[in-house]
Amino acid sequence: MGTVKIKKFTERLFENVQPIWEKNHNHPFVQELGRGQLAEEKFIHYMKQDYVYLIDYAKLFAVGVLKAQDLHTMGKFAQILDETLNVEMELHRQFAAEFGISRKQLEATKPTPVNLAYTRYMLNVAQNGSLAEVVACLLPCAWDYWEIGKLLRKQYGNQIQTNRYAKWIETYDSETFAQGAKWLIQLMDELAEGKPERELAILEEHFQMTSKYEYLFWDMNYYKQEWPI
Repeated sequence: MGTVKIKKFTERLFENVQPIWEKNHNHPFVQELGRGQLAEEKFIHYMKQDYVYLIDYAKLFAVGVLKAQDLHTMGKFAQILDETLNVEMELHRQFAAEFGISRKQLEATKPTPVNLAYTRYMLNVAQNGSLAEVVACLLPCAWDYWEIGKLLRKQYGNQIQTNRYAKWIETYDSETFAQGAKWLIQLMDELAEGKPERELAILEEHFQMTSKYEYLFWDMNYYKQEWPI
């Protein structure tokens, strides 16, 4: 008899999340960005909201340091925290400047209802849950941005030279970004190993929920949603 291949937990997550991620990938914000046809004011709205999102997203890596059980994992979370705060956000500021957005404008941005709900959901889970729950919340953003970068490169790579958003696509299609996503995928599998189904179901719920928030984030920026009052 042949050996039975045991499916990794992240393979299950990937398969089950496809209906949500397909909507993310086909969202007009993503597709118009890939074609270089996204209205500049929509991209500016995104850049501002993504900047304040990253501030809270970075805090999840700090919680990861706190909840990790070994020095290697602590060090890796600390490394990604440093890269997010001091590399990714600086690149974000430089790219934003190309669209006339100053650092002062970025830092004065107030999160929209969707942005606030998304980050508060993740921070609440991270502070009250296990390390596995922290990773389940972190993973969709890192993994799906990598998927989107690859997808847009495949779909519109021949137009990249004339696409004003090419730098965005190149960032998330890069091996540097992929390494972080791959590490989180591997860590998710390690943390999920041996857990009972009731705990795995909770992890998948967080993964699905934050994937849905990713869709809402694209939608919020495409329609430039703000507080109604």
